[in-house]
Amino acid sequence: MSLYEKIQSDIKESMKTKDSLRTNTLRSVVAAVKNFLVSSESSRKEQLTDDMVISFVAKEVKRREESIEAYSKAGREDLVEQETREMKILKSYLPEEMSEEQIRSTALKTIEDLKATGPSDLGKVMRELMIRLKGRADGKTTNKIVRELLESR
Repeated sequence: MSLYEKIQSDIKESMKTKDSLRTNTLRSVVAAVKNFLVSSESSRKEQLTDDMVISFVAKEVKRREESIEAYSKAGREDLVEQETREMKILKSYLPEEMSEEQIRSTALKTIEDLKATGPSDLGKVMRELMIRLKGRADGKTTNKIVRELLESR
């Protein structure tokens, strides 16, 4: 069963149990996937992969994180709580996040493979590294680690 099929199956299950938070949260992922599929001729011809679905889920998680930050600044703790619960649901569909040490070792290998020499190679390294990590690491944390490693060269 693909990840997309699992999400659709979980939507049906959450509807049966009347878990509206889970239903609506998962529907946002399905909507993002469908919007992508109808967005262009080339996307309709593409086969939907688990990696693509993971990227949509990761985008939804990032959207929740940004909302939580904004709601916190506005003092809306009720909305912060709801967004946090939605984010927790979404994260259950993502691969387990890597530790900082795992990210650091992967970043070192990527820097060596690309023969990066300094901070000017940050974009090149980040592009390749994010492909290798495939949603298993936060972009901010990864960027911070890569900057540290490149500045020490």
